[in-house]
Amino acid sequence: MNYLSESDVAQLALHANDIRQIIVEMLSVAGSGHTAGSLGMADIFSALYFSILNYDPEDPNWEDRDRLILSNGHIAPVRYAAMALAGYFEEEEANTFRTLGSRLQGHPERTHLPGVETTSGPLGEGLGQAAGIALGARMDKKDFHTYCIMSDGEQQCGVTWEAVMFVGAQKLANITAIVDRNNIQISGGTEDVMPLEPLREKYESFGWHVLEVDGNDVEMFCDAVEQAKAEKKKPTAIIAHTVPGKGVATIEGKCEWHGKVPDARLAEEWLNKLEDARKHIGNA
Repeated sequence: MNYLSESDVAQLALHANDIRQIIVEMLSVAGSGHTAGSLGMADIFSALYFSILNYDPEDPNWEDRDRLILSNGHIAPVRYAAMALAGYFEEEEANTFRTLGSRLQGHPERTHLPGVETTSGPLGEGLGQAAGIALGARMDKKDFHTYCIMSDGEQQCGVTWEAVMFVGAQKLANITAIVDRNNIQISGGTEDVMPLEPLREKYESFGWHVLEVDGNDVEMFCDAVEQAKAEKKKPTAIIAHTVPGKGVATIEGKCEWHGKVPDARLAEEWLNKLEDARKHIGNA
């Protein structure tokens, strides 16, 4: 059941395009970082920050805010871009990404940037952190929701499945896990490196409610989150099928762009194409 209007969907598409432009610029300036996953998750981060999450950038430690845990911290650029647009800091600061002393490090650090809930880096730790937060919320009778974003590659980590088992056993319905199912990792395709399927059935076997969506369709994703929040007896995993590099046609789906960034010439070319796409969205 879709609750977004056509204008809502268009606005989220514009935010996603803006997020992608910020990502391209910050990666080009830094000369390092992770491109494919960051671009592929722009639609989901647009939906989270501009439709789903309860938060206050003026009071980032607001007790009743929703918690967003980014387990796959290497896609920090997409979170930073969304946070800049949401008002946590000035957009110009995005271009300090990965510089010495910057608040915007290659992986988010909780003590550096208000609005970041956990420090992430080693893959597989995020769901366990989210589980502790969600269990604490239930003990304290708090109504906020905890979202945990994970890569599909980190589904290969044993610690992830310990957390999946714990969350299922505790029936933590105040957690929604979002798996970025883009099918790539730094060394190739996930199904070639370490097959994950049947991923849905694995989560279901541990007592999870599972939804599968097109993660680049903001309307479908927002609807899935509403279904997740309506489920009061089980935690929900949203397996979000995304296109790595989404928005830049020449790199879409290519695993070599997992940890590769555009040079200045490519960045200008990509930004021009994204600006053209933005105009098209605005005129639709």
